Amino acid sequence: MKMTVKILVLRSEVEARLLSGLLEQRNIPHMLKSFHDSAYDGVWQTDTSWGALYSYNEYKDDITRIYDEMSLPENLSEDV
Repeated sequence: MKMTVKILVLRSEVEARLLSGLLEQRNIPHMLKSFHDSAYDGVWQTDTSWGALYSYNEYKDDITRIYDEMSLPENLSEDV
């Protein structure tokens, strides 16, 4: 049985959803896990670490490449 591993720690829900959409388009299996814990009212979920992305180790290089391309300055929009 294959085990998933933590591939990336994500900064925000927007970043997580965008990356998830890109991975879905490429049929790359993955799972998002938010750090939000209602018992602590989200105290562990900060602006610098929203959650993590898990997948199989065989997809790690593809996922990190897609994340790096998504995060390039020319692919980021300016604040409105």
